[in-house]
Amino acid sequence: MSAKNAKPKKEAQVRRPSRKAKVKATLGEFDLRDYRNAEVLRRFLSETGKILPRRRTGLSAKEQRILARTIKRARILGLLPFTEKLVRK
Repeated sequence: MSAKNAKPKKEAQVRRPSRKAKVKATLGEFDLRDYRNAEVLRRFLSETGKILPRRRTGLSAKEQRILARTIKRARILGLLPFTEKLVRK
């Protein structure tokens, strides 16, 4: 068999670790503009109180901007904390 006819071997596929579930799947029928629903908005915050990024929330850019505005409004009204206590493992 010549070198031209030899088929290249397929490289072993590397399995990626499973990703964390996106938050949008758990959103349900809640409105992103409802700043009074703190329980739903907490799902979009990290352990330290930061707003989760789009790649983690699964929202579109427009939805993410609306969510950020809603969370900031809830923080100003005292419904959500600005920061959480840092939990060290």
